[in-house]
Amino acid sequence: MKKYSLLFLLIPMFFYSQEKLDVYFDFDKYDLNEPGLKKINSWIAEGKNYEVTKLYGFCDWKGTNQYNDTLAMKRVYTVYNFLKQSKIDVKKEIEIRGFGEDFVQSEVQEENRRVTIIFQEKKEIPIVVTSEQKLKDKVKGSKVGDLIRLPNFYFFNNSAKIVPKSQPILYDLLCLMNDNPKLKIEIQGHICCKLPSDIDAVSTARARAIFNFLIVNKVDRKRLSFKGYGVTRPIHPIPEKNTQEEDDNRRVEIMIVAN
Repeated sequence: MKKYSLLFLLIPMFFYSQEKLDVYFDFDKYDLNEPGLKKINSWIAEGKNYEVTKLYGFCDWKGTNQYNDTLAMKRVYTVYNFLKQSKIDVKKEIEIRGFGEDFVQSEVQEENRRVTIIFQEKKEIPIVVTSEQKLKDKVKGSKVGDLIRLPNFYFFNNSAKIVPKSQPILYDLLCLMNDNPKLKIEIQGHICCKLPSDIDAVSTARARAIFNFLIVNKVDRKRLSFKGYGVTRPIHPIPEKNTQEEDDNRRVEIMIVAN
């Protein structure tokens, strides 16, 4: 298993916690409607130190793919311009993408007509600084057989349901697969806090959930596989000594199969 060196420095610096905000649009429109304006302004009014890092646009399935791709990007730029006019800190290298109708469509149509704002709140607190790179940088410098942990990726307790704050990581992984068409991966699920003799299918279900997300979002299944390892490959011995060790053992990794 590949290990990453850690550089421990207890110093004041900015800590980032990635979150998301969904803004919905009227059918076949890209102007912000009254509910959308109210939602963004309420978010701004919280007065926190936000930085917007990504904007993703989506459409429902009505209309042609080309039309929906264009409409999705118009919605993105409507939100982008509003944020800039509202003096919200928008990252200089912001990631902007339009998924059109090529994503997992909700049964509630208005939920498909949206822009997802991915942002982080900057808090100046003492933290432990690590030398780990961003996900895409790790993959870029990886070789076949390397294991890369999905950062800040969590599920509800004893479940394969992903917590909402971890959903942006799914889109990071999807974008990574789209940007690297030769990349093939095995998605590996791990859990904590159980004995190796205990029967548990949660780790497999969690790996499958990520696999299914990528499949329904048009990633070729030939590039993907998944496997649950339960507690057979812990980073720390079981039973864990504290919650940090539990979090380290309870993880999802991708193994590079080809790149």
